[in-house]
Formats: sequence, structure tokens, C-alpha cells
Amino acid sequence: MRNVQHGIPWVLVLSLTLGLVTLPHPTWGYEAIDVTDGGTIAGTVQFAGDPPTPTKLEITKDLEVCGKTEKVEESLLVGPNKGIKNVVVSITNIQRGKKLDGGGVLDQKDCVYTPHVVLSPVGAELTILNSDGILHNVHTHSTKNPPFNKAQPKFRKEMKETFAHPETIKVTCDAHGWMSGWFVIHEHPYYTVTDDTGAFQLTDVPPGDYELKFWHETLGEAIQKVSVKPKETTTVALTMGPQ
Repeated sequence: MRNVQHGIPWVLVLSLTLGLVTLPHPTWGYEAIDVTDGGTIAGTVQFAGDPPTPTKLEITKDLEVCGKTEKVEESLLVGPNKGIKNVVVSITNIQRGKKLDGGGVLDQKDCVYTPHVVLSPVGAELTILNSDGILHNVHTHSTKNPPFNKAQPKFRKEMKETFAHPETIKVTCDAHGWMSGWFVIHEHPYYTVTDDTGAFQLTDVPPGDYELKFWHETLGEAIQKVSVKPKETTTVALTMGPQ
């Protein structure tokens, strides 16, 4: 007859008590290693066709703060060179590589979520700031992580949130209907967002063959295969257009 405690084998009870058993990380299972011969993936994402003109937003509330600067709809921003801003670029099939970065930061400034797309690792604290000195609220529309809808009054300058699962999450403000943004909760560090010119870069990538995913909130997804060689730069150029 085996020794049990509340139905658990005594060996497992003893191991857990002494810290001898390492419980598994969340199911995404990424392993951080020292990358000494990594390469770089760099490139640009450009718009197919004539760039759209950003739509000016109508500010209807808290004009003394929110109306200080002109605002445009950020769901599709294309630069003069047709570079698309805010495209999330990630490697989909990487299991090992450099360690995860710290948590992301979202600011509510001039009644805009800044940056529009925030990257933050699974399990890290994501910081939410209120720089406006007025009432905001942060409303997440998630499915894998529990959604929340939290008020952030002027005296609450900072909030912290942690997400347990990788997910792309839309964020809105119920107090100011024009405010929207995204949290991209990622399981490894090989994620980035294109800048004003559509440029991006992923560094310290272990040599190998990978699948690169491009995601944009309006233009959808695209996939491209890439090969990374030790200490070399692989250049990628992609065009995205309306779905």
C-alpha cells in the first residue's frame, strides 16, 4: 500500500515541499539561452497602392486636455514612402533564444493611447500610466486572458497588469470613445512593431529557418519564410494592402 497524503503520492509531496520538482512553465514552453552567433532580420512593410489620408478624430469631451492637439484615426497610418506603421512582426516557430524583455508601458497622454501597440511578455507586469490628470478607463477585450474594465482617475497615476497567456488584445476607453490601442502579449522576445517608415528589426536570432508573421489591425496577416545565418542580416521586404 503506497503512502499518500490527500490522494497525492508521498514522494511528490516531499519533492514539492523541498523544492525538488520544477513545475512546467505555461504551455508555450519557450527556453531562454545565451545566443552568441545570432543573426538579424531587418526590413520594411509598405502599403500597396495609394496611401490613405488619415481620418481626423472629433473630440467631444474634456476639451481642455483632449482638445489641445489634433488627433487622427491610428488604425492605418502610412508614411510618405508608403511605409506602414504599427505592423507587428514576429517569428512563429522559435523555441529557444534570448531571454524575454521586461513589461511594456502604455501611457494615456493628450487622450491618446501611446504607443498605439504595446508589446509585453507573458507573466511580466505591464505598466499603465495616466499622464492627463483626468479620469480615464482601460477596457480590454480579451478571450484567453480575463478581460478587465478599470477606471484610472487623475490621482491614480499608474496601474500594473499581468497577462498569463499570449494574445492580441484590443484596448478601449469608455470615457473617451475615440481612444483605442492594442496589447500584444507575447511568449518569446522575437516580436517588434514597425516604425513611422515601416521599418523593423529583430536581433540575436539563433541561426535557422523561420516563419515570419506580419499582423496589422486593418490589413490582416501575412506570412514569409526567412533563413537566418550566424552573425548576418537577412533583409525582408513586404507589401500589404486592403483585404
